[in-house]
Amino acid sequence: MKYHSTHPTGTKSQPRKEKIRIGWTEIIEFPDWGITALEAKVDTGARTSALHVENLQKFTDGTIAFDVIISQKHPVQTVHIRAPLLKIGRIRSSTGRYTTRCFIKTKVKIGPILKEIEISLISREKMTFRMLLGRKAIGRHFLVDVSRRNLLNLRKINTAQP
Repeated sequence: MKYHSTHPTGTKSQPRKEKIRIGWTEIIEFPDWGITALEAKVDTGARTSALHVENLQKFTDGTIAFDVIISQKHPVQTVHIRAPLLKIGRIRSSTGRYTTRCFIKTKVKIGPILKEIEISLISREKMTFRMLLGRKAIGRHFLVDVSRRNLLNLRKINTAQP
């Protein structure tokens, strides 16, 4: 369904694009890293996205290296990444505590949408989901149906090809 509105001057505005419905979890991809399936929790309460990483190292050339563990159940599925450090910033967690995190920028594919997003790197070792997709990542493209999971149904979980 496309919506049209009329401005007070009587001219029609451009039709709005329909938002893509997603569930509270979705399978996403990181094409630049060769990660083709990572289950992410969609969190409209979080402004920024967060990714679980291990072995984070900062280098003097402005880059960082880290390991992305694709699955909590299969920790051998690991992808080693080296990327430019975007910034270091403070993030307030859901418990109200502030932590200092490294941020990177990379492309993410959510269903048919490919976009570049900022991601904070943190240990989410005790969390069920390795990736938290925040409001800035879902932006104006998606509508979240909190009663459903994996509406995009891209691929089965844990089919990553490092």
